[in-house]
Amino acid sequence: MQMDDGLNEVGDSSLADETYRSLLADILSARLAGGSVVQQRRLATKHAVSRSPMRHALGRLEGEGLLVRNEKGVLSVRVISLKDYLDSLTMRMLLEPTAAALASPHVSRRELDPLTRMLDEIEADPEPDPEVVWAFDDALHNYIASESRNPFMATTIAEMRRYTTIFERQLPVVRAKPGVREHRAILLALAANDAEAARRAMTDHLEVVRQGVLANY
Repeated sequence: MQMDDGLNEVGDSSLADETYRSLLADILSARLAGGSVVQQRRLATKHAVSRSPMRHALGRLEGEGLLVRNEKGVLSVRVISLKDYLDSLTMRMLLEPTAAALASPHVSRRELDPLTRMLDEIEADPEPDPEVVWAFDDALHNYIASESRNPFMATTIAEMRRYTTIFERQLPVVRAKPGVREHRAILLALAANDAEAARRAMTDHLEVVRQGVLANY
């Protein structure tokens, strides 16, 4: 493997993107927990990449605020506080109900079928795999944000969801099947292309999430 310091090849750029996605997944899943010191050489060895793509991936995550440096310059995973979480969730509560309303005229039952099947399987399973639950949550919320047809809104929602996801994934499980009822209501409203019902369902869902976290923090 070429151990250069720059990303001069298309392959290097792709590897940096792949490394970034892998590290982001580790942070979002709490495999890299808040407060963990980031050691570039160790991570490069773990992910079998040279220092160049790893450095670029870490720089990107630092630029996005997911990695921070202390006064000595030591890089670590950002700790998401309760205030950070609530502030991020407040932004989501401002944006996502509107995103759901904007998305509702554009969705079709064919597009919703895979999401509905995922939710059916989660509901039918007495002990669903938490990774499956999170995958469904990501798929639904990302789909709605995309179908809002507002890229600025979608980008902000994605950023805020990162913070709330990191915080929630580090909490003890609050419910065995979190969000099934509220997510079902969102899907039904979208399937009916009912903008106001979608707005209300998303608002209800996020409020239930907020109350659940506050009650169990």
